[in-house]
Amino acid sequence: MNKEKKMLNLYDSLSGEKREFIPITPNEISIYCCGITVYDYCHIGHARSIIVFDVIVRYLRSQGWKVNYVRNITDVDDKIIKRANENKESCENLTERFITAMHEDEKALDILPPDHEPRATEYMPRIIALIDSIIERSYGYVADSGDVCFDVRRFEKYGALSRRNIEDLIAGARVEIGAGKRDPLDFVLWKKAKSDEPHWDSPWGIGRPGWHIECSAMSTALLGIPFDIHGGGMDLKFPHHENEIAQSCAASNDGFANYWMHVGLLNVNGEKMSKSLGNFFTIREVLEKYDAELIRYFMISGHYRSPVNYAEENLSQLQSGLDRLYLALRDLPGAADEKNDFEEKFHAAMQDDFNTPLAMSVLFDMAHEIQRLREQGEIMVAAKLGKSMVKLAGVFGFLQKDPNTYFHAEISSDEIEKIEALIAERQQARADKNWQRADEIRDVLKAMNIVIEDASGKTTWRRI
Repeated sequence: MNKEKKMLNLYDSLSGEKREFIPITPNEISIYCCGITVYDYCHIGHARSIIVFDVIVRYLRSQGWKVNYVRNITDVDDKIIKRANENKESCENLTERFITAMHEDEKALDILPPDHEPRATEYMPRIIALIDSIIERSYGYVADSGDVCFDVRRFEKYGALSRRNIEDLIAGARVEIGAGKRDPLDFVLWKKAKSDEPHWDSPWGIGRPGWHIECSAMSTALLGIPFDIHGGGMDLKFPHHENEIAQSCAASNDGFANYWMHVGLLNVNGEKMSKSLGNFFTIREVLEKYDAELIRYFMISGHYRSPVNYAEENLSQLQSGLDRLYLALRDLPGAADEKNDFEEKFHAAMQDDFNTPLAMSVLFDMAHEIQRLREQGEIMVAAKLGKSMVKLAGVFGFLQKDPNTYFHAEISSDEIEKIEALIAERQQARADKNWQRADEIRDVLKAMNIVIEDASGKTTWRRI
């Protein structure tokens, strides 16, 4: 169903400005997001970018956009080769194992699959053709080492995305150094094969692609050139995305992506996540401790361009907030969805560069209004608002559980039976005006981390 499109404003990392989004094809959006290099389990930092773009795609589709979403898999890379050699296994076995694990993690986080999930190894003819075009246009050369390199100084706009000039980059930035390069800033497009590496035939001898060229090949093969939006983590802005722009534009004498979106990084307890600091967590480790909906809420609790800080106190605070939203929905009767002013405010926030914190505040305003309507006895009005709140929260991927199921999660059937027996005994004690026994049972439940609430002649409970 086609909906009338509201103006969508995006912050474009390349221009450094918030711009009105104008699609290449009306009512359609093409998005390429840099995916995972599959040599290990996905960590919680990966989840930030994955969840942010999942929310963006969900929202755009909810507004009637036809989205073509591509998220690649890097399945040939220095890290993959190193890990496979350490494990004494083939790169294919290693990557297949961790691709399966990645998909399991994404399913656990309720991530919608992308429309296309290309693997670098499937695009060798495209990669080779792209490199050939770069050399043909005199932006690439075969170094003395046998590697094919990109001539950075020949591309005049190099550094525009990261706002760095070439002299500063040579003086202080991390660059690839290799024998036979004309300039230390030049980067490798095609690496001459070593004996213990996977390799493919090419006009320049057997070898394998450099990391940067893989994304240029996959994105333009599936989305054309130019396409609408290129995204990824803030750490990819330089050198990866800078190099993508240079080689893609050099190969085609055309543009590449019309908008660039970069997701802020995730810190742990105020520090950069690192195995050496002991603050490195995989997605599956975090899911053992926290519910997937809470993790999704955490990842969008700050604006996508801002960093977020993974800390226990932050998660606890957000858990209380998610509880408040579910409490507002508890025991509401079924109702039809009905437009309201809250929806307009929610959409206004999301249309303004996907301002999820402001959109979340609208959900909390709705929860407050639902509780007010309950107290006034306007249950059906509250139910309609609750229906709307669930629909809007679906864009974020939470509030999709039955509230009672949410509050009783991870409690065994035996525990539930015991809790409900105590509540029944308390209700009988209250009916018998045995207030002392009723208070004793409340204290027993409290010691079990169970809070009970009496409202409208009914007692409900939840774990705290």
